Amino acid sequence: MFCSACGQALVPGQPVCSQCGRPVAPPIPVPPPPPIPNLNFQLQNYSGRIRALAICWFIYGGLSLLLSVGGLIFAGHMMNGFGPWSHGPWGGAPWFMGPGFLHFALGFVVIRAALAFIAGWGLMEHTPWGRVVAIVAGFLCLLKIPLGTAIGIWTLVTLLGYRNATLYDQL
Repeated sequence: MFCSACGQALVPGQPVCSQCGRPVAPPIPVPPPPPIPNLNFQLQNYSGRIRALAICWFIYGGLSLLLSVGGLIFAGHMMNGFGPWSHGPWGGAPWFMGPGFLHFALGFVVIRAALAFIAGWGLMEHTPWGRVVAIVAGFLCLLKIPLGTAIGIWTLVTLLGYRNATLYDQL
């Protein structure tokens, strides 16, 4: 300990500085460190967020599959000349918009929905690969506005980062 006025070395417990006579300020007590948050509470909270995210992936996969298949069925009927579109601009589908294209689109839709279901299942079971699949699915869904963007951002915020990775590993 040193005097704040002249810099003279002080003996602990000395009330005044022996060189300049300035009173010595009492030492400031060091506050105790903040308590460490309860790890079980953090894990339960994070587990609830992961469960909600997994349920949303299931809902997103089902909705995506249902709406996309319905749209492809509608497009197939429209391109093949059924209904009021048989004589309109969509009456005769060009060669690149034929059944092969619709089958390709259906395969893409099924793969996207399967990825969403797998991500939801992996997150629900807290598997290490589930986190990776969900992150990949989150990146792929970012351009699917608005629901895909929302679930993609939510997935990336919930699963990326050191703290989230360690909490997920502890589940």
